[in-house]
Order: sequence, then C-alpha cells, then structure tokens
Amino acid sequence: MIKLLQTIGLLCCLPALVLAAPLSGEDVRWLNRVTYGINSETLDRYAVQGRATYLNRQLQNTVDDHLPARVADLIAAMRISVEPVKMEMLAMQENNRKIDQLPLEQRQQAKMEANQPIGQMMMEVMHRHLFRAVYSPAQIKEQMVWFWFNHFNVSRDKSPVVKMLLADYEERAIRPYALGKFRDLLMATLHHPAMLVYLDNTQNAVNKVNENYARELMELHTLGVAGGYSQQDVQALAHILTGVGMNWTDNFPKLSPKMAAYYRHLDGFEFNPNRHDFSDKVFLGKTIKGDGFAEVEQAVDMLVRHPSTARFISQKLATYWVADTPSPELVANMAKMFQATNGDIAAVLRVLFESKAFADSLGGKVKDPFQYVVSALRFAYEDRPLTSMKPPVNWLNELGEPLFGRLTPDGFGLTAKDWLSPGQLTRRFEIAQRIGGGKTPLFGADVDPKTLTAPVLANRLYYLAIEPYLSVQTKNALAKAVSQTEWDTFLLSSPEFMYH
Repeated sequence: MIKLLQTIGLLCCLPALVLAAPLSGEDVRWLNRVTYGINSETLDRYAVQGRATYLNRQLQNTVDDHLPARVADLIAAMRISVEPVKMEMLAMQENNRKIDQLPLEQRQQAKMEANQPIGQMMMEVMHRHLFRAVYSPAQIKEQMVWFWFNHFNVSRDKSPVVKMLLADYEERAIRPYALGKFRDLLMATLHHPAMLVYLDNTQNAVNKVNENYARELMELHTLGVAGGYSQQDVQALAHILTGVGMNWTDNFPKLSPKMAAYYRHLDGFEFNPNRHDFSDKVFLGKTIKGDGFAEVEQAVDMLVRHPSTARFISQKLATYWVADTPSPELVANMAKMFQATNGDIAAVLRVLFESKAFADSLGGKVKDPFQYVVSALRFAYEDRPLTSMKPPVNWLNELGEPLFGRLTPDGFGLTAKDWLSPGQLTRRFEIAQRIGGGKTPLFGADVDPKTLTAPVLANRLYYLAIEPYLSVQTKNALAKAVSQTEWDTFLLSSPEFMYH
C-alpha cells in the first residue's frame, strides 16, 4: 500500500497565502540553478524580495549569512585560523625529525599516530564546506567558492602540508574574493603556501628553476591552453617566480642590506630575494626589469588584463552556470564586462544571470556529484539540521568527486560527459535510497533516534515547487511506490532531480 496519506495530510497545514500564489515553473528552475537546490527558506526569501532584489543581494554579498545555531556551533569549533595551523605544522616538522631517529620497526606506527591529527583537520575542512553549502543563504557565493577552489585546485593528496593548509587556503585565498576582483583572487592564491607547495614553486630558485606553477598559472588559471603564450613565456614566468615560496618558521634568511629591501614574509608566504633571478625577462612580448617581487605583480597585471584571460574565465563560468557548450555571444558579452571592470566577478556573473542563454538553459544542465548530494540534503532535511557530514563525504568519494581530492591541477569536469555514465547513475540511485530511508547517521548521538524516521519529501516544498512541474513518467513512477522510503528514493533519483 502506498504510504503517502500522511504526507498528503500535510496540505491542510500549509500557509494559505503561499498556496494561493505558488511560484511559476520558471521561477523554480531559476532558483534551482542559482542555489544548490531549493528549500523553503529560499522560496520564502524569493517570494518576499522578487528576483531582482534576490539576485542583487546574492551578488552584492549582502545576504544575512546566518546558519542554524547547532550548525554554527559545530563550525565555530573547527580550526580555520592560520596561527593554530602554523603551530601544528611546526610541531609536525619537529615530530617528523624525532620519528626519523626511531628504529625502523617503530617508524611506521609512529607515523600513523602522527598523521591522525592531520586526518582530523582534513575531515573538519570537508565538513565545514558541506555545512555551508547546505545551510548558507548566500548560495551564489557558496557555489563560487567551490568553483574557484576547483579552478585554483590544490589536492589534499599532495602532501601532509597541503592537507593542513586546506582550511586556511579556502578561508583566506578563496572565500573573501569569490565575488570580488579576479586579480585579488589570483594574487591571494599565488601568495598561499598551499598553492606554492602543490605546484612546486617552493622548489623554484635561480639556480634550479621549476616551471610547474608558471605553466599552470597561464594554462589553467588565466590565459587558457589556447591563450597565445609560448614555451618561452612559460620559462620567463618561471624565472619571474623564483624565490616565491613558503616559510612557517621565524628563522629568516641571511640577507645583505640591498637584498633585505626585497624580502617579504607573511602567514607562511615568503619571497626570498637570495633565491630570485634578478635578470631582465621578456614575458608576453614585454620586457620586465629585474625588481624582485614587483616583477610578479607586473606579470599578474599583464595576465589579468589579457583578452585571453577574459575569454577563458568567461567561458569556464558559462560552462559551469549555463551550458556544457555556452553560446559564443554570451561568452563574448561576459568577456567584454570582465575587461571593462578589470575582472569584477559579480559584474560578469550579472551579465550571465540576466542573459537569454541562461534563461533558456534552465532545467537542462546535469548536476555534478557535489551539486546532487547538496541539493538532496537541502531538500530532504531542511527542517532537521544535520550534525554529521561524514556520510556525504563518503558519498562524494563513491561518486568520483572527493572533496579537495582532485589529484591534477585542472580541477573536476563541469560537463555532462564527466558525470553521466551508467555507473554514476547507479551510485546516485543507491545514495538516494540511503537518504530516502532516513537510516544514514547524519545526526549526533544526542538526537532522539525515534525522530529519525525516513524523511517525508512530499511536504510543503514538494507540493509548491516540485510536484506541479514533474513529468508524467516521474509521476507514474512515484504512484507505483510501495513505501515512503521507495517514494522518496524515486523522487531523488528522478530526471528532474538529476538536472537543474
């Protein structure tokens, strides 16, 4: 027997005013794209503010970014500040020196014990990212934080140092600039030790040049692979970046009075002029005089202002937000705004969100695994704040998009071909079962287990924003469900839930 009578009974409790004026299908599709997935709070804000005000507040970063008290307390207990990380990193280095002095048979166990705090820090940064994605009202910002982390990717598997720095990297190098100026964002990532370790620029010195970061800085971060640069430009930029590295200690290099004027050191970042090539370089057709870190700033300015950067960043933003193959006209309009505003990210996004191409694309883009998991949690558990994100972390691992786990610097794919394999869909169905069954340990031990029944998805949100716009095929499938859990599973694995 279909167990939907209890959910249908919820209709009598719904606010009459809201039921009298449901949002249109186009409104719902728009909200599903600009957020990680609708929930009741999103609908209420949108109904009161209207689309123009809602979008303005999102892009101007003036949303009241409150989180449920329980969730806010959990995040507050996690380590973000660079100072504790610095202390722990120095302690780790000292501990490693002691471990290396142990007899061989004792080293492996000692290393496992030493790595446990690092693993805990790694779990905290993943949980914090998921909590914010699920609960933050600043949904465009949260998506842009993910987008830019993926664009300026660093992998947790590079080294224990990178693992320890991930929280600080997201918090200081990505989050403050997600809707700001692209140059500020680029410079913040360039200054951060996580990036410098990940792409080996800590090894880049005048007497031993490493080109890895220079190449990715142009190919992946700014100009794009077809951006019009040469191998000579890569070599020149690598020489410009010599001396840019990391130093978490208070032990500074010995410098002559002349070199001391060039030295920079802040929060683990170090520019050591003793390791820098002060010769003149020709980069992108222009001579850059040897002048220490000022050379780096000049090169970054050239990259940010280059037309190829405007096109490449606009193309990638449009691929994420609009379509796997965005229209050339949209990309050109976004690139024009990028150049006119010196890379104002919010202004470029406004061109995108107000375009006909964006409106025409709604409901037709495949969710990547992160978007799918977060949208399911926002929908299924909106009235019961989660306290554990360990299951979602594991789901993302299963779906092939582990948080901060992309090994290569190109980041995860943004198109359907990256995420629409039969195996992917099978795993999504299995995850829908776990969410629909309500048995996944998403809540703390202090929560009464009697309250943890299967989530009732046929609620106010379903009847206002989902049910009116389901296809006949999906409605027929839901009608054949023989339990609430099966009904929930069918809805979360429906085509309407796989796309946005």
